[in-house]
Parts: sequence; C-alpha cells; structure tokens
Amino acid sequence: MLTFDRREEVLRSLEKMHESADGAFICVVDNGSIDGTAHAVRSRFPSVNIISLARNIGAAARNMGARCAVNEYVAFCDDDTWWAPAALKRAADFLDAHARVAVVTGRVLVGPAEREDAACVAMAISPLQNDLGVPGTLVIGFLAGACMVRRSAFLAAGGYHQRLFIGSEERLLATDLACRGWAMAYSPDVVVHHYPSQKRDAASRRRIHIRNSLWCAWLRRPLSRAWRETIAIIRSIWSDPRIALSVCQAAAGLLWVLRERRCVPPDVEEALRRIEAGPDAKGN
Repeated sequence: MLTFDRREEVLRSLEKMHESADGAFICVVDNGSIDGTAHAVRSRFPSVNIISLARNIGAAARNMGARCAVNEYVAFCDDDTWWAPAALKRAADFLDAHARVAVVTGRVLVGPAEREDAACVAMAISPLQNDLGVPGTLVIGFLAGACMVRRSAFLAAGGYHQRLFIGSEERLLATDLACRGWAMAYSPDVVVHHYPSQKRDAASRRRIHIRNSLWCAWLRRPLSRAWRETIAIIRSIWSDPRIALSVCQAAAGLLWVLRERRCVPPDVEEALRRIEAGPDAKGN
C-alpha cells in the first residue's frame, strides 16, 4: 500500500484490508509523510510492515514494497483503495493459471455507489485478441492501485521509473513488460474498492499526466507516432493554456529521454495502435 500524508485514509483502508486479506503479508510504503502516518500505522496495526522513506519519490516507492515482499505475487493498492474479500485469491489463481500473464488488474468500484471505474470499462472492451483464453481481456496497461503482479517480471522490467513521479506511471512499465513478451489482463471477477481521497491536487496531477504521456511516447514509440502525439497535445494548448507548462517540463527532459529511448518492436507497436484505435479495431 502506497501512502503520502493521508493518515486517516490509510488507516481506513488497512482496516478494510485486514477484514479481507486472509492473513496476507501487508506492507505500507510511506512516501515521506509528515502527518504522523507511520506512527499511526505502527500503533494501530503492529503486524503491518512499514517502510518509511525520507522523501516523496512518487510511484517508484512501490518498487521498495515489491522488493521487500516475501511471495512471488504482489498485490498493490493505494491508501484510498482496498481489495474485496476473496479478490486476492482470485487474482493469485488467475496468475497461477496463466503463466504468460505478468499483471492482472481488477474491476474497480468507486465510492459507496460502487460505480465502475472508466478505465475498467475501457479495458473490458479491449480490442486485443484473447489468444490466451483468459477469463476477461488482454490489455497493455493496468491500474497501479488495483493490480497483482508477478514480482520477478515486475522487478526485471525495472518497476516504476522514478522520473515519472506519479500520474500515468503504469504506461511505461506496461510497454516494457510487453516488449519482454509478457501479457497483461483485466479480470472483472477480481474486485477492488476505491474511495477517492479529497487530498489531491487535480491540476498538478493533470500536468504530470500530460508530461508523462509525452515522455512515454518519446521513449518507446516510433518517431512518427511520437510526433503525432506531441502535435495533438500541443494543439490542445489553445483550449487550455496550462498545458504549455507540461510541454515545457517534458522538453526539459529530452536529454535523458534520448539516452534511454528504445523503440518498441513491431508486434507491440501494432498492439498499442489497436488499443488506441478502440474496440472497433478488434480482429483488424
């Protein structure tokens, strides 16, 4: 479980996890909180392993949790999410049954109304051919706070890149897993609850999301595709001038992007284009 300055949320989510985790080893990675989160967790849940970082390193903190895990499968959640009863076992059984799958994402139900998360709706109609016969769909991507990973595959791919901080951080890792021959899946039978925290800076998240989208395109996509995505984002500045800051931040990272750029192989690029084209691309 990843957390940063959300003491009440993490305590609530841990309470829920203790009700449904069936004795699973739980690790909280505290991303440099200054609100007493670490002390509160230790006091209320002494059996929970807590890793306290000196500063907030964003999504890369999840890598620390994966490294300290004792099992081959690692389930991730955030401080405002928790896994439903039996969901952990269903996800583990899924990975047991499908050795080529590195990540399985669960169906996220949002808030008391249990509205299905829009990302899950999109994954449920993935246009990728389900040649593994998984009970769900094959995708290239996942939800960082609602997935179970094959720990060895996650760490071998490098985990989350610290440069991305948080916001679309899954995109680069999913692409790299696909390049290594791993499949990713969405399983609607695996349920995760999400009660979005009110302690979030939506504007900052959006800027980081746009910056990271550009970086991911520049790092892995063919030049023509990366250029197309760049132009589309630049054009959107006219409707939202704040996007200009995201583009400038992305441009500031061009040197390391060029150093780390590795273009995806043709089969992965074709799969990514199918996903971007939407469900009508199925079978094309």
